Amino acid sequence: MLKPVRWKSLPRDLLVIESGFFLFGVAIATMIRANLGTSAWAVLEVALAKKIGLTPGTMSVIVGFIVLTGGLLLKEQMGWGTLANILSIGPWEDLFLRLIPPVNDNLPLQAAMLLAAIAVMGVASAVYIGVDAGAGPRDTLMLAFKRRFGWSVRRARGSIEVTVVTLGWLLGGPAGVGTLVFALLIGPSVQWGFRLFKVNPHKPVEQPSFNNVS
Repeated sequence: MLKPVRWKSLPRDLLVIESGFFLFGVAIATMIRANLGTSAWAVLEVALAKKIGLTPGTMSVIVGFIVLTGGLLLKEQMGWGTLANILSIGPWEDLFLRLIPPVNDNLPLQAAMLLAAIAVMGVASAVYIGVDAGAGPRDTLMLAFKRRFGWSVRRARGSIEVTVVTLGWLLGGPAGVGTLVFALLIGPSVQWGFRLFKVNPHKPVEQPSFNNVS
């Protein structure tokens, strides 16, 4: 299922959503270079990238398409922003992995990088979700699980991410204390981003008023 495209605002939407994906790529690369642990999906993608011999960003694109396929098989809706998410974040991630040097044995700097990355990801989430062009592939799968199995969003997301981070850790991915910190702080960070940009992802559709109809 495809979300309708708002053609009149498409150029602006493309610019805004790409800005969000740019920030996402910066955030993921910064977390990886901080060497304290990353988000669940990055743990898996970095592990697979090392095993296969690809860059983490390229692996992110591949995993994104695999995850999206799962969501579509469960008949979840997608939009043009879903494809843009898959195709954009990985290349930005690889670019900044080349630009940002890895940091080791400097806990204050590593902690600052991790916290900054989480804050930037919260802003990035608000920017791209505010465009309302379709959820990212991982959120699409989460929503599919919620609808298909009647799970809460918390249970759907938690189950998926625990499975993903466990598999990534077993494959040698960069799980660590930062992974736990990310899990605890990403929700508040995204909420802060929503407030900052006045994003309401569940804004009700306005109904026409018939009060003045005679």
